[in-house]
Amino acid sequence: MARRSAPPNSGPAYIGRIPVTAADADESALSRFVREEITAPEKIAGNLSILTGVTVFLAGIFAVRRWGDLMVPV
Repeated sequence: MARRSAPPNSGPAYIGRIPVTAADADESALSRFVREEITAPEKIAGNLSILTGVTVFLAGIFAVRRWGDLMVPV
């Protein structure tokens, strides 16, 4: 069986480094993380799902600490 290879002049098969522009050179790691992971439009649905889960968890803790004695039968 013949070996398949990439077409000529197709470039490397790995993802190269993204060129750094002048605006990105002075950006901190925290602001880059927020821009790429928190406010990125393609990740908003997942971030809202995580936020909803954390909110329900914390609301449950608050409810049990606040009204836990009412939940125990006498």
